[in-house]
Amino acid sequence: MVTALFLTFAILLILGAPVGIALGGASAVYLVGSDIDLAVVPQFMYAGMDSFVLLCIPGFVLAGNLMNGGGITDQIVLFSNRLVGHIRGGLGLANVTGSMVFAGISGTAVAETASIGAVMIPAMRKSGYDAPFAAAVTAAASTVGPIIPPSVPMIIVGTLTGLSVGKMFMAGAVPGLLLGLGMMLTVWILARVRNYPREPWQGFGALVRASRGAFWALLMTAIILFGIVGGYFTPTEASIVSAIYAFVIGLFVYKGFTLRQLPGILLESAIGSGGLILLVGLANVFGWILTSEQIPQAIAASMLALTTNKYLIILLINILLLIVGTFMETIAALIILFPPLLAVATQVGIDPIHFATFAVLNLMIGLTTPPVGVCLFVAANIAKISLGAITKAIWPFLLCNILILFLVSYVPALSLWLPNLLFR
Repeated sequence: MVTALFLTFAILLILGAPVGIALGGASAVYLVGSDIDLAVVPQFMYAGMDSFVLLCIPGFVLAGNLMNGGGITDQIVLFSNRLVGHIRGGLGLANVTGSMVFAGISGTAVAETASIGAVMIPAMRKSGYDAPFAAAVTAAASTVGPIIPPSVPMIIVGTLTGLSVGKMFMAGAVPGLLLGLGMMLTVWILARVRNYPREPWQGFGALVRASRGAFWALLMTAIILFGIVGGYFTPTEASIVSAIYAFVIGLFVYKGFTLRQLPGILLESAIGSGGLILLVGLANVFGWILTSEQIPQAIAASMLALTTNKYLIILLINILLLIVGTFMETIAALIILFPPLLAVATQVGIDPIHFATFAVLNLMIGLTTPPVGVCLFVAANIAKISLGAITKAIWPFLLCNILILFLVSYVPALSLWLPNLLFR
């Protein structure tokens, strides 16, 4: 029945079914064939979703939608363009910078691709950049979102393992900045080689005015981080505070939406959050089946049978997650693979927070890796180009991100320094 489980899962993915449906369908085939009481399905689904920490997801999704609907994306893009637009390839650099700023609001890569891409891809094409490059920059830069806090995948990891979400948020800050700077360097090099345009320098006055417009977005990030680090509220409470803040700022400061539009924003947030949490529930059923068949234990035993060298284990885990990330959705991969791989990591002396950081970073890269990188589809759709075109253009950014991944994997201080400093 294990063969039927994986075969059904693969077929449904190939047919284009959402990952949650593929997980649920494969689980159903296994359970029916094994004569197991189907009453376990709602039980394990509820067990997977019954977590206080998971309440972060609706809060942060709503906050991101409110800030996006409130006009914050335009303000972030304007600020980023005034800051770096005068450099060669400036709009590409502004694209990455905007994603780094927006990361402190949304916490999800797909939201960044859609929000930043809707503004930046048409602007880059109008300024003389080719469409595949504009789409590739947008998709690649969006992977910063779930690394720089707040981060929905790290909330999932905290739910699975009991690790401190606050510590994991802080652990992602430095790797997230490195990821952004690495992609900015890649953009600059490609811009020099291809002679991409740059915007005229608007002066410090324009930069100051743009920074005033982006101030409220930056302040929201500061409130979230300092509130969690200072012990004023938990990550779940921080998500609610950020949603209330986004509502007040979007309605009264930016005036990007009206009370009449609020039900639509709430509905969109509910659908997005519901889809994520349903995915968690279905993935928990799938994960229970794998555990009952002792497949995660077999994976862990196979790795430790090959070697107990910490550095080789890091390499094996990275290779495995890079492969998995090319065809499996991030949250599903975390729920299924993170617990057994964490057990392997701790056995060879890898710090759990360090492991969580490079595991999440690894799977974020999968969002821009063919054949099923979700961010590639979103960016290609906005740019009106084929998946093949964006796939060719994304490779320099993928190589850059993989280099940053291995740097973070083998230098623990990059992810552990900040949480160790702030959480004593």
